Amino acid sequence: MQGSHTQPRLSVIGLGKLGAPMAAVFGSKGYEVVGLDLNPDFVAAVNAGRAPVEEPQLQDYFDRSCGRIRATTDYGEAVAASDVTFIIVPTPSGADHTFSNRYVLDAVERIGAALRKKDNYHLVVVTSTVMPGSMGGEIRYALERSSGRSVGAEIGLCYNPEFIALGSVVKDMLNPDMLLIGESDARAGDLLEAIHRSYVESDPEYHRMNWVNAELCKISVNTFVTTKISYANMIADMCDHLPGADADVVSRALGADSRIGHKYLKPAIGYGGPCFPRDNKAFAALGRKLGAHCDLAEATDRINDHQVQRMVGAVAACAEPGVRIAVLGLAYKPDTSVVEESQGIALVIRLAQLGYEVCVFDPLANPAAAAVLRGRAQAAACAREALAGAAVAVMTTPWPQFRAIDWAGCGVRAVVDPWSIVTVPSDGPRIVRLGRGDWRHAALARDAAA
Repeated sequence: MQGSHTQPRLSVIGLGKLGAPMAAVFGSKGYEVVGLDLNPDFVAAVNAGRAPVEEPQLQDYFDRSCGRIRATTDYGEAVAASDVTFIIVPTPSGADHTFSNRYVLDAVERIGAALRKKDNYHLVVVTSTVMPGSMGGEIRYALERSSGRSVGAEIGLCYNPEFIALGSVVKDMLNPDMLLIGESDARAGDLLEAIHRSYVESDPEYHRMNWVNAELCKISVNTFVTTKISYANMIADMCDHLPGADADVVSRALGADSRIGHKYLKPAIGYGGPCFPRDNKAFAALGRKLGAHCDLAEATDRINDHQVQRMVGAVAACAEPGVRIAVLGLAYKPDTSVVEESQGIALVIRLAQLGYEVCVFDPLANPAAAAVLRGRAQAAACAREALAGAAVAVMTTPWPQFRAIDWAGCGVRAVVDPWSIVTVPSDGPRIVRLGRGDWRHAALARDAAA
């Protein structure tokens, strides 16, 4: 491309949970990368060759980069040393559930100011999730105003959101099903597609379109997945009320139909994390704003909100308030310490409100959970400690290491296992699997006899 180098130089604005893996993947594939973050600790870590955040495989990919990644807090330095700039900063949800672009706009304006000192073509790529209408509205306006250039002829502007999950960010970046590019023009799209083709290890579909279609597609993907999760849990709720019914059996058969598929059709607990809940709410909010009917998205949320009550019901069927309950798993999914919108956290809070004594353990998320729970539960240093003296254990995150627990010798009388990962010998505790009607009807029979 420009100058003597044969491939574009890249800059990544934001070195958090998604930006740091992006920089590491680029660097591992031979690109010269400048990362930018306003957190000096993140910058220092990257410049020392250390991953600034926890994520599986991330340190390995920093090591593979062989010094091709450096970091700074100076936008002018990052833009001057690159030909393509990726923006991957937070877009927090507002009171109306739509996403705020304030951090994106701040980054765009700083990039634009730096571009005034450059003459060559530059591509700006927004990877952060934004609401439909943002790219062609305030983001384009901010970039043109701050840079003094026109999008299209003098600078490129693309929307290129990621479809990844915490705990597998590096793997997902290298092996996408689909790459979505909302482009200002063909030149910008061609350059961005070429970058992706140079590093991906799968054979993804490339979908190039205008900005608004790409913006809508991004939140539509997550909303469809959340609907599928809630559909599986709706079936499980029905199975809870039907003696002999088994949601796992039903969902496996459903998923065999090619029109439906197995992915995410898993009855367990509700969805959580930093993306699914907020994207679903944003989709519904957008529909209301536009006057479109998005009842399905709203129903999906209502079903998801009900899943904690289903777990509470399973606990109550096994033990009265006042006894000790062990909750294993506080992160919203394995391989991450993130507890945002965690079903485990929601369950602990509800059990504490009902008068249960709760002890918790998570392999990574104990510190993050403590800040949210604020004394509502006792934190244990390991699973065995959490189970000591507990009447019931609840598996809210399917960490692989929980499979190895000596359930027969742990002393609990019941294990609530929504994920169906526990195998217990016949002389071990009772297993309660949500989505199987027999446990609920056995509890009702006991109550009637009492």
